[in-house]
Amino acid sequence: MELGRLLTAMITPFDDGGKVDYEQAKRLALTLLDCGSDGLVVAGTTGESPTLTRDEKVRLFAEVKAAVGNRGAVVAGTGTYDTAESIELTREAERAGADGVLLTTPYYSRPPQEGLYRHFAAIAEVTSLPVIVYNIPSRTAVNLAVETQVRLAQIPNMAGVKEASGDLQQISQIIEDAPPTYRVWSGDDQMLLPVMSVGGYGVVGVSSHLVGVQMRRIISAYLEGNVEEASAIHRRILPLLITLMTTMVNPIPIKFALRHLGFPTGGFRLPLVDPNEASGRHIMDEIAKHKIDFVPGKRGVAV
Repeated sequence: MELGRLLTAMITPFDDGGKVDYEQAKRLALTLLDCGSDGLVVAGTTGESPTLTRDEKVRLFAEVKAAVGNRGAVVAGTGTYDTAESIELTREAERAGADGVLLTTPYYSRPPQEGLYRHFAAIAEVTSLPVIVYNIPSRTAVNLAVETQVRLAQIPNMAGVKEASGDLQQISQIIEDAPPTYRVWSGDDQMLLPVMSVGGYGVVGVSSHLVGVQMRRIISAYLEGNVEEASAIHRRILPLLITLMTTMVNPIPIKFALRHLGFPTGGFRLPLVDPNEASGRHIMDEIAKHKIDFVPGKRGVAV
């Protein structure tokens, strides 16, 4: 299955007791597809993957895929800082029906570039699924270098990278040096249009929980050659994207916002917590400016 240009890194709903709410996860997945997403990243870091058990992750992969069927791709978050664990979880994701996997750069251990290459290559070797690597130096304290990505791009099932380095020069060089089969998805919502302008493919977004329709239109308008329309939408929603991605660490703002807009997401698993009163008010005040009405089964609308 084609993974698509607009992938939403989905939050994981919990019930009042802190258990994964699989029914709400399925409702959310279908709503996101209704709002323009081509596919979903399930149990990624936005989905609080460090606090999910392996069994919870595998069940999420299977249940969300069963719910969406062929309507959209399910990309399983299977990367950790342990190569052996990532290999096993990737195998289980494939058995559960996932359409692809997302592998974050190993965090904390700060491996050298050769270690990064071998880590991703070892995982890609055990699966037939498309593999997207995830470069986010601000969270992992290590950057996946251009040269390493070009090496990885030679692996047949290496689909591309979710680039959250924020470095447009690096992103441009990856696109220039890697083969066309190695796609670059922006990993920063506010960088969608700039990344597409240098040849990027799309975005793995978080704000698309609320403005998926608008992000979808940015992509479509740009591909149609209507750069003015794409730019206008980008500028209009940019303050919201920045608020959702910078007020507090992701996924706190988006999950808090969804709950306050009427979708029962539940709370967070420690060490994540709700925003303080001032931050929460800031998030909701910005959302109010855009007249978003998020209702499961209906499209959110931002103006």
